[in-house]
Amino acid sequence: MLSTHPIPKLHGAEPENLLRDSHGRVIRDLRVSITDRCNYRCVYCRTGEGGAQYAELATEEYLRLIRVFVSLGINKLRLTGGEPLLRTDLPAMLRELALLRTPNNEPLDLALTTNGHLLAGLAQTLVDSGLQRVTVSMDAVDAPTFDRITRVPGSHGKVLAGIRAAQAAGLGPVKVNCVLLRGFNDDQILPFAHFARAEGVIVRFIEFMPLEEGRLWTPAIVVSHDEILQRISQELPLLRLTPSAAGETARRYGFADGQGEIGIIAPVTQAFCGACSRIRLTSDGKIRTCLFSHREHDLAGHLRRGASDEDLQAWIRQVVHTKEARHHIGEPGFHKPSRSMVHIGG
Repeated sequence: MLSTHPIPKLHGAEPENLLRDSHGRVIRDLRVSITDRCNYRCVYCRTGEGGAQYAELATEEYLRLIRVFVSLGINKLRLTGGEPLLRTDLPAMLRELALLRTPNNEPLDLALTTNGHLLAGLAQTLVDSGLQRVTVSMDAVDAPTFDRITRVPGSHGKVLAGIRAAQAAGLGPVKVNCVLLRGFNDDQILPFAHFARAEGVIVRFIEFMPLEEGRLWTPAIVVSHDEILQRISQELPLLRLTPSAAGETARRYGFADGQGEIGIIAPVTQAFCGACSRIRLTSDGKIRTCLFSHREHDLAGHLRRGASDEDLQAWIRQVVHTKEARHHIGEPGFHKPSRSMVHIGG
């Protein structure tokens, strides 16, 4: 049973004691996968043949670990999956997280990434529980292409309804993420630009990364930042926008007529590792300091062996200090991480 009282704060982090890695980057963003279950089998993520499953933590365990991270200066929290809306205790979890305060006594920036399939019926409940922002993964504007990518026929309308329900519930402008694969959905670039303008959402195109369960990724299948920009600009001129935050992953562009915005996340062709401010906690409680880490750090194991909050703080600091300088996608000798994106968390 969840506590009905605010989660108590640990000793706050002074500016000089914030989480820093050995490269001088301050770590302020935490992405927590609360499940690796998913109701889709997207071609760029899953093989469609099942795949390993890893145990989820109890809600109280996630809450305690997140509280420790917040005490160290984390101020942006994103819940991911898998598909986080599959957890029936999500609203209760959000209510507890909304009680947390940073060392500066500010509320968390509390966000969630979802495939949107269940969002229409939950959007208002999530807002009432404390959710502030939502990102919906949607990889095609037209239904046939969407069905081919997700391998769940008939779900396109549910996702569209979820986006509109989230906008109506006050989560707008909703961000819509589209992973682009040449030959699969790169014909959706212009339709998505028009979709952003018509629906009042911010579409963010993402270069395909080698994080799928199978061996689909090759450099040739990546649709680059520059190509995306060129294709849209031929019909809808774009203007570069000022980044909204340090360490922002997306390059922001506004349409020249002032009607709408898109973003491009280009980890392959225009890596942003030098300003990276995030770490991840997997659904089974492992810290990953980079999406492409080949080593995981068992934080939940420490918790279950009786570590105090202060012990966890000290151990997290040590782990963060080892954060990689950058990834090595496309370089000789590059190896994919042992776990795919669905198990790491978005």
